Amino acid sequence: AATEAAAATDTAASAPGRTGTAPAPGADGWDHRSMKDFTEQRDPDLFAKTRSFAGYLRSREKDRLYWYGMPLHSRCGSRAVIFDELEGRKREFLMFASNNYLGLANHPSVIEAVVDATRTYGATHTGSRFIGGTNMLHKELERRLAAFKQRPACIVYPGGYSANLGAISALVKSYDTLVVDRLNHMSIVDGARLSGAVRKIYRHNDMADLERILSRSAAEGTGGRLIVADGVFSMHGDVCDLPEIVRLAKEYDARVMIDDAHATGVLGVRGSGTAEHFGLKGEVDLELGTMSKTLAGMGGFVVGEEEVVEYLRYYSNSYVFAANIPAGVAAGLIASIDVIESEPERLKRLWTNIGTLRDRLLDAGFDLEHSESAILPIVIGDERRAMELGRAVRSRGLFCQTVVYPGVPLGDARLRVSVTCEHTPQDLELAAEIFVDAARETGVLPGTP
Repeated sequence: AATEAAAATDTAASAPGRTGTAPAPGADGWDHRSMKDFTEQRDPDLFAKTRSFAGYLRSREKDRLYWYGMPLHSRCGSRAVIFDELEGRKREFLMFASNNYLGLANHPSVIEAVVDATRTYGATHTGSRFIGGTNMLHKELERRLAAFKQRPACIVYPGGYSANLGAISALVKSYDTLVVDRLNHMSIVDGARLSGAVRKIYRHNDMADLERILSRSAAEGTGGRLIVADGVFSMHGDVCDLPEIVRLAKEYDARVMIDDAHATGVLGVRGSGTAEHFGLKGEVDLELGTMSKTLAGMGGFVVGEEEVVEYLRYYSNSYVFAANIPAGVAAGLIASIDVIESEPERLKRLWTNIGTLRDRLLDAGFDLEHSESAILPIVIGDERRAMELGRAVRSRGLFCQTVVYPGVPLGDARLRVSVTCEHTPQDLELAAEIFVDAARETGVLPGTP
């Protein structure tokens, strides 16, 4: 998932006067390139940049540095069988790349609900919400999500990405101002672009910078203002400073929207999200979430006041003109909420696991930035060094994702480690040993493996 910071730094990759020139391989070619170099490449042939990128990608694959999109051959629990395309065979990995934070994707009652509803309603209704795509399960899901988030109303979208696109572009127009965190998810960036609004970017979690922007915007007397931030930042694991955001929004007459994609089911006593975590339920105008992570399904949602949600139903193009999620998925999501509410020990176990692995990694000397969630970033900086560490970790049987541009800004590469409640104490100890061993082998940590 790309960030606001990565998007804001996009520039043409070609040198002045050179168009469509593929970089040469070798120490001065591929080794000093990143994915950013292929975002723009002026050439009469639109596909010229694709050929340049193909050469870069093949070089990375040859060095066993890229392994994105490898297919699973099993359920995704604390372990998973994955076809290792670099090895040409199936392997069982210790899984630390899953957003299945509470293990609900494998819960028997969730799976049973999906199967039963699919048998009753079929694979899909093949329509949008307004044209034959709604049944009572969708209505019930919206009711349950609103109750879980303790908000009056809810609208369900086909995806979390489309929820951000739809909500932002429907509510914010060219005469309004969007005030966004530098490390927001790319779906927020694209929603801002689609809206045509003035976009002001404040430094990551820097509330003084946010106030400076709000103060100037208020003095200019422009249209409305919407502050948008991730609840949990997806590549960094830290949490937005919601109390200060809410305070500043009140002072400068702005609205607040929080993307709880990685906070729903994780933060708060009940797992309701960022607002509950800070004791600010009802103080956030719009809470957005995805249903493909903790909730173990697919789709996105927005909760808020009745009138706002009703407006979104008619003015969010990504809701009006897109097919709805299948009934089977809706049933599984309802079952997931049931499990979250009836089995609170899953959330407690998740946080025990987070603390255990975080402490082990910090004690070993890794830089985890300011993570306060189930996402533990092992920050490296240099892209190639991060990929080499990822390769060493994978070779030892642990699967986590190496994140480079555009998932993070250039020079901020990292390994993204996702903890779930399904990890056992033995899993966590083995993972820590693998990370330390691999880091010593690659020179990220001092010592010998």
